[in-house]
Amino acid sequence: MENYFGHLALATGLGLPIAVIGAGLGQGIAIYGAVQGMARQPEASGTIQTAMIIGLALIESLVIYALLMFFILQGKLPAAADAITALGSGAAGGR
Repeated sequence: MENYFGHLALATGLGLPIAVIGAGLGQGIAIYGAVQGMARQPEASGTIQTAMIIGLALIESLVIYALLMFFILQGKLPAAADAITALGSGAAGGR
């Protein structure tokens, strides 16, 4: 069970930052492409902007989903005080 909580803490601590970094890169690439498209074809800027906003909303929804999973997984972790107490009593009981 100790290994499970360790992996859960690792997934909780690393999962959200990885998702946010990926979403930030994706949004940057999407905006870069939209600005390039608008610069090359200014008459299509309304259509390009609409498609970009829809795409950014979908990317952001994935980040919100990752944030939700972060809070769910964080609730499954034991409190730090409980873990320290359990470690202390386990070490004292072994002597």
